[in-house]
Amino acid sequence: MQIGELAEATGLSRDTLRYYEKRGLLSARRSGNGYRDYPEDAVDWLRYIRLAQALGFTLQEIEADLPLLAATARDSTATAEALRTALQAKLTEIDRRIDGLQELRGELSRRLGAQMQDCPLRAGAAAA
Repeated sequence: MQIGELAEATGLSRDTLRYYEKRGLLSARRSGNGYRDYPEDAVDWLRYIRLAQALGFTLQEIEADLPLLAATARDSTATAEALRTALQAKLTEIDRRIDGLQELRGELSRRLGAQMQDCPLRAGAAAA
């Protein structure tokens, strides 16, 4: 499958596919004329990568867990427990980030709601 066909099948741009290939997330054979020839399972693999990204995993995290993800993509029962562990760790990280954002929101709300004549960004402005 050539790059244009793969781009159309996945909804990804050719540049994105080349970028994934450069990062080692995707591989293609080169034909005699230099065109990339992707395997048929590349479509499923790219959908898997995009799902992982939609669930909050970065490309760096996907690359780090590439053997795990590749094995899971081929045989979903092979590494189910390891994948559950990775998903639980991501959920814990998201919860931690939400807590931090809620604290930040509270601080901003306090600063905006304070009756002050001075700049709300001054160090002591929200201490009241």
